Amino acid sequence: MEALLGSSPSPSPSLSFTVTRRNPITSFKVLSWNSLYSGSNYSRVYHPILRLKRSGNDNSGSCSPLCYIEQMYRNRMFSEPIRRCRKIFIDKQSLLVIQNGLAFLPRKFKTSLRKTLKHSEIFKSIVPEIFVRSCIGLMLVMAVNAAVVKAPSFALTEENLLFLEAWRTIDRAYIDKTFNGQSWFRYREDALRNEPMNTRQETYAAIKKMLATLDDPFTRFLEPEKFKSLRSGTQNALTGVGLSIGYPAGKNESAFGLVVISASPGGPANRAGISSGDIILQIDNTSTENMGIYDAAERLQGPEGSGVELTVLRGSETRKLSLIREKVSLNPVKSRICKLPTGGDDAPQIGYIKLSTFNQNASGAVREAIETLRKNNVKAFVLDLRDNSGGLFPEGVEIAKIWLDKGVIVYICDSRGVRDIYDTDGSNVVAASEPLAVLVNKGTASASEILAGALKDNKRAQLFGEPTYGKGKIQSVFQLSDGSGMAVTVARYETPAHNDIDKVGVIPDHPLPASFPKDDESFCNCLQNPAAACHLDRVELFSK
Repeated sequence: MEALLGSSPSPSPSLSFTVTRRNPITSFKVLSWNSLYSGSNYSRVYHPILRLKRSGNDNSGSCSPLCYIEQMYRNRMFSEPIRRCRKIFIDKQSLLVIQNGLAFLPRKFKTSLRKTLKHSEIFKSIVPEIFVRSCIGLMLVMAVNAAVVKAPSFALTEENLLFLEAWRTIDRAYIDKTFNGQSWFRYREDALRNEPMNTRQETYAAIKKMLATLDDPFTRFLEPEKFKSLRSGTQNALTGVGLSIGYPAGKNESAFGLVVISASPGGPANRAGISSGDIILQIDNTSTENMGIYDAAERLQGPEGSGVELTVLRGSETRKLSLIREKVSLNPVKSRICKLPTGGDDAPQIGYIKLSTFNQNASGAVREAIETLRKNNVKAFVLDLRDNSGGLFPEGVEIAKIWLDKGVIVYICDSRGVRDIYDTDGSNVVAASEPLAVLVNKGTASASEILAGALKDNKRAQLFGEPTYGKGKIQSVFQLSDGSGMAVTVARYETPAHNDIDKVGVIPDHPLPASFPKDDESFCNCLQNPAAACHLDRVELFSK
């Protein structure tokens, strides 16, 4: 055997090799790099590549299938490391040589390599090749079968596609990724196979049944007319009795029925004396004990001029009321100037802003009210959020930006923790410096609580009143392809101080006098008359 040395950048001294032959062989095995043990090989590999070539007439001596050549040299001529080159490798200490002269591993691994080859031959002799191929084939069949099981094995109808559209909406958007402890994919397959979906009404029933498994009263399906009504309720006007209702919470949690969150000022329910905290026991003689809030809302709405009967509980007193539905205006903002008794006409005045809902016009209306009040020498503001049951989440964030020059507004969280942060850099600020007081009560809910919590935790305002309602979940509305839709709980929120207010509410800094009025005119009277039982002076109202 002769050794041929590949070209190198500079002349190199001669090398001496010791070749040991043991048994004659007729052929050598070429072992792929991946079949060799190399996990503990910390030896460096070098090039140029050393290639050992067997001459054609060299039949002397003997050699095993694996011949080891120990390289003996005094200096290191191979200076550049290399990992692999056409499956040819070299180690500076010793080489493993096969027929084509490929060098793989250091000598210290020859024992492990022999054992590996020995075990490989034993395995081949014991386990037939047909068995190995059969196992591989079985695994492929199982993989294909699993892929087929994941997809419906039947043609999907238009009704099936609508159901799947609703299913995907929940799969992507719903806050609880355990889906109330069930396999959401398994439910899809079972429903497509077992639920009747031959008509649109059957498909709607299947969607409602699917949502019911989540055990979330705020995630619900809306048929096209209901979806249209919901959207109109966040835009301009709504035909009904002017009530915002919810499930009993806090002190009323053990009550049977639905609790009044707020009554729209001037609406039929407000004129009849219904106020936040009252319990609705019946709607048109139908008990509300097991009634959902959206079913109740649908019963309260109806054609303008039609009637509805309510059974209302306040304390221990039960009343039956007959109300006439009318178009309830959803103008979100009322404002007025409260002149103080001292200081004359040029003295700073207090601007009172009543925000009743968060519809699409809310942030613009608040901004306009501030600018108008400023023109009348207003230097301090009172923001009244009492009986504001919320509305559009983005409007709550935008109104917070009006009052804050910087800071976090709200943290959006899911089952894994904080998912998003809404904050402000002051680019939309309108009134960041004037003294501000915020009025809240148990009718303050949802987006109102986001706004109140942001102003309190950023120390922008003092809160007066009672703990708010405590609705710490956020719903988004999704429209489906046929005009129907779904309201889906997509997240929960925390205030800037990381307070989870769900079923707890935002805690105010100070209480209000028990007789403190809710209308704007009486509010001003309480500020102006020091002898009134509801009196709050300016210093007390805006102290921090």
